[in-house]
Amino acid sequence: MIDSAMEEALNGHLNHEFYSSYLYLSMSAWFQRTGLRGHAHWMRLQSREEQGHVTRMYNYLLDRDGTVVLGSIEAPPTEWETPQAAFNAAYLHEQGVTQRINELVDLSLKLRDHATHNFLQWFVREQVEEEAVVSDIVGRSKLVAGDGRGLILIDQELATRRPSPNVEPPPPVLGEGA
Repeated sequence: MIDSAMEEALNGHLNHEFYSSYLYLSMSAWFQRTGLRGHAHWMRLQSREEQGHVTRMYNYLLDRDGTVVLGSIEAPPTEWETPQAAFNAAYLHEQGVTQRINELVDLSLKLRDHATHNFLQWFVREQVEEEAVVSDIVGRSKLVAGDGRGLILIDQELATRRPSPNVEPPPPVLGEGA
């Protein structure tokens, strides 16, 4: 059974991961409206990846006999000044997610919850990757700021993104498919 403080903190983060998915889906819609379909594609896949993070945490809470509490999800912004500004916002968001994961790890250590500590290590590694990838896109966006040709090249590259193998499919519901 999971400690109630850890359960509450994980539920808070699960809901924050839902917000992350909403944010990236909103960014995808904005990019689609601005004609940057590669950027839109990249953000849509990022939204799906965040949903995979939700599923991973949801399953963990249930595996530990915890209660999943789905809270309200704040509406994300719908407009950004430039494509670079949108990716800057995504990078700042990912840094915030990293901080939240670190706080969860700290709590798991304080509670001597070794199972949750072990579980959270996947998220620690994932956040290193998340920040690095978005930081790279931000850096390249800065290099081409104001150059439409450079922006189109980045857009074409972002269009090649494939779904992440880190997205966990939902487990089968007992009794289904039998």
